[in-house]
Amino acid sequence: MQKYLCIPCGYIYDPVLGDADGGIAPGTSFADLPQDWVCPVCGVGKEDFEPIDE
Repeated sequence: MQKYLCIPCGYIYDPVLGDADGGIAPGTSFADLPQDWVCPVCGVGKEDFEPIDE
């Protein structure tokens, strides 16, 4: 599954891990995140994330 990088702060959303603090279950792809989901570190929206290769 594709990981996404928060451009402002460097947080990496890993769909394998999800976002426990944000109520996002492991295995949730970035595309399936709610539109109002925000970066758990700096609070920006999904529009400030870019896919990364690892």
